[in-house]
Amino acid sequence: MIVKLIDALFGCRHSRYSFPRTVRGARRPQAAALTGTYVTCLECGREFPYDWQEMKVITSPERHRARLAAVATKQAA
Repeated sequence: MIVKLIDALFGCRHSRYSFPRTVRGARRPQAAALTGTYVTCLECGREFPYDWQEMKVITSPERHRARLAAVATKQAA
């Protein structure tokens, strides 16, 4: 918890990202586990999941999963 506070105050703001990369195969980065696509912060190197449909970085995986479930049920109906 203290690490998150220090990171929020003094850490990277993640304002510049790489181009989205889609990884196919067995060895995927942890960030690509959610959607298969990820971006990397160009300043600190941290990887973030990326959503091609929304064309934005996924900051909350739980919210993204809930949105995908809602879309899936809407399409099934």
